[in-house]
Amino acid sequence: MIAIDNILVSDEIVQEQFVCDLNKCKGGCCVDGDAGAPLNKDELEKINEVFDAVLPYLPEESKKELQRQGRYVYDKEFGWVTPTIESKICVYGIVDKNGIVKCGIEQAYNDGKVQWKKPISCHLFPIRIQQSRDKQTEYVNYEPREDLCSAACTLGEKLKVPVYVFLKDALTRKYGTEFYATLEVTAEHLKSKS
Repeated sequence: MIAIDNILVSDEIVQEQFVCDLNKCKGGCCVDGDAGAPLNKDELEKINEVFDAVLPYLPEESKKELQRQGRYVYDKEFGWVTPTIESKICVYGIVDKNGIVKCGIEQAYNDGKVQWKKPISCHLFPIRIQQSRDKQTEYVNYEPREDLCSAACTLGEKLKVPVYVFLKDALTRKYGTEFYATLEVTAEHLKSKS
């Protein structure tokens, strides 16, 4: 583990390699799971803020589910999450002409319609964050899905891109530039020792 203040980062995040290969996985992380994308409490308000701008990007089925379930739902195991359609695709997921599932919120962001990119849990995937019971420590773990992410692991190895480098923007968004710089220096130090 790498300790940066009260954040414990799994060694795998600097040792393993990963680059999403959307042509192979088709954005399956937006479809496959036990619940929708985990949301922190601040993100519930963010969804409310961007909702009207994002709605035109979504297919009719998503709009119907949003009317039925709401903009976010509470799951006993995961807390606040995005709703899903029949426990599969996230209601904010959109499918492009190549059959790749992308985020409707992120598309609105890319088009300059909103200022919020997407839930941080989505941006960080395949990193998952868990808090200690006392909420004083965060555990930052590398958790790719074995089948779904195998192409991303292969592409990461081929391109020699460590997980933390691939997720630089997401890690910086979550923890700040100082945290990322410390992680980068620590990763380089560990690499030079091995």
